[in-house]
Amino acid sequence: MYFKLDHIICFHVADKKLDDYSKNNLSLEEEKKEIQFLIKGLSNENGLLRRKYSEELGNIGESTLPELIDSLLNSQSVIQRRAAAKTLKLVGDSKAVPSLINALTNDSDPVVQCSAAGAIAIFGEPAVNHLINVLENQEHTEMQYGLASWCLAFIGANAPNAIKKAATSKNTKVQCAAISALEEQIKNSEDPEAIKLVESAINDGDENVQIEAIKLVGKLYKIDFFIPILISKLKNISPDIRSASILSLMQLNIKESLIPLKELLILEKETNIKKIVNLAIKKLETSNSLE
Repeated sequence: MYFKLDHIICFHVADKKLDDYSKNNLSLEEEKKEIQFLIKGLSNENGLLRRKYSEELGNIGESTLPELIDSLLNSQSVIQRRAAAKTLKLVGDSKAVPSLINALTNDSDPVVQCSAAGAIAIFGEPAVNHLINVLENQEHTEMQYGLASWCLAFIGANAPNAIKKAATSKNTKVQCAAISALEEQIKNSEDPEAIKLVESAINDGDENVQIEAIKLVGKLYKIDFFIPILISKLKNISPDIRSASILSLMQLNIKESLIPLKELLILEKETNIKKIVNLAIKKLETSNSLE
């Protein structure tokens, strides 16, 4: 039976507290009723109680998937759909990925979409192809593309081969997301294959791919090979490429870029870029004076 005392839910099954719950002590019918009760609790307006229900479902594990997935995709309660997505993360079974992708791309509530993305990201390689499919589909929103890209970046070094393969995609959204996701594995292992992919991307024919590679270089440790390339990008016709290059040179604290930046300041027509150049020059001069 179940009872409520002082706003704290206590669960008893045959007089045994659920905190000491072991599914071996329940018949299939009892477990089913237990899951249904906990699923219903995911729509509770009290956040602390929802969390308790969610944690207990996570403890039960795989057998909760059918009910959780049904709640995620079909519940009329937005609170329950949000909680179901978060609970699937606690259950941690990759069989939920297709349903979470469905919620990410079809649910009308942006919080459900974000919660689904948060769950998808923990599954690593099994989620990569699903995320690529999202990025390749032209019917999704910019928010959904952004969430899929974030998931790939979070997965990063947990699926190195899949991410490196995606970095060679002919689809620019996929390629951009995968290039950004190479950060962790380059930082952790100085993966030469990943660095080669960044080298290719920084000179790619697509402007957005170039920009992602330039941004990534700025987040890495100083790789000497990329410094002349970044400096050369200061003369690029694209203001976005120039801007990204300035910021990366500033992040890396490249003192060799001071003269090219001062030359750019004289020639630059874009007001916003001139502001960024001034900021970069000031930072580099201050940093060099302290050495």
